[in-house]
Amino acid sequence: MGLYANAELLKWFTGEYAKHSKTKLDMGKSCIRFKTPLHIPFELIGELCSKITTEQWIGMYENNFKR
Repeated sequence: MGLYANAELLKWFTGEYAKHSKTKLDMGKSCIRFKTPLHIPFELIGELCSKITTEQWIGMYENNFKR
């Protein structure tokens, strides 16, 4: 879940969510909550997954990890 570490990706997702779902976005720092599986915008989640690679996420994690 790279949303909390990437402001640009977070802004994109929050803007797109309203276009794909009739429900209000219920999101924590590193989770997205759905009351029922029927409300999950699978197409949007799939697009989100394709926007960041594993290597990019690891790089963001390492840059933001406080030692």
